[in-house]
Amino acid sequence: MAKDQSGASANSSYLSPAGPRVLAHRGLAVEAPENTMLAFAKAIAAGAHYIETDVHASLDGVAVVAHDPSLVRVAGRDLKVEQLTMAELRRIDLGNGQGFCSLPEALDAFPETRFNIDVKSRGAVSPTVRAIQDIWATDRVLVTSFDEKRRAATALELPGVASSASAGRFLLALLGAKTGISPAVRRALNGLVAIQVPEKALGLRVTTQRVIHRVHDLGLEMHVWTINEPQRMRHLLDLGVDGIVTDRADLALEVVASRAQPGCA
Repeated sequence: MAKDQSGASANSSYLSPAGPRVLAHRGLAVEAPENTMLAFAKAIAAGAHYIETDVHASLDGVAVVAHDPSLVRVAGRDLKVEQLTMAELRRIDLGNGQGFCSLPEALDAFPETRFNIDVKSRGAVSPTVRAIQDIWATDRVLVTSFDEKRRAATALELPGVASSASAGRFLLALLGAKTGISPAVRRALNGLVAIQVPEKALGLRVTTQRVIHRVHDLGLEMHVWTINEPQRMRHLLDLGVDGIVTDRADLALEVVASRAQPGCA
């Protein structure tokens, strides 16, 4: 197994068997609040094997499943996640009888599901590592972060964990792929198993066959976010992307299933 810049070894078992993969972005929040146990349960009931989620840290040092640092958007409360204990966060009404859940709770409740975890704050690094270790879930999680220091710090404490590129490493790889500088791409993506990207970055289209082929040549997968239209999903899969990160896992799973039918592309 290759080692990334954090010194941790990359484990590709997270991406086995072969895709294409549907990653349920914050669960399936069509009839459930995002990033809640209900949203996760609905995604899994629809057939999703991968959940994409986010973590912050509570006041008492628990990894909290939450995208935003504050409660303003999801609960109309002018408070930060880090200002409340996990017990207090569970009592926040997010709708449909749901409150915030912890990462250990989610990992424990859905033991057959693989989680793609975005570490949103420095304070969440240690609680995230502890949660994954306590549930013995290293082989079924992928850890990442927009910030390379957070990503590397998390991966370093979880030997063998799968990880995808931070924003900085992805941008270096993109520029290298566009200019044909293969060593630069290789260095930027060393030790990772995937890049998880938007369709465009820095005014450049990411999802071109040239970039996808370079990523594949290095043995990595490309997952594209956040794609909710079936037509876009089909187009990206035709180009060769390996995964779709989507708010509509139900629709994406139908697209993937239809492509598996005899006579379908």
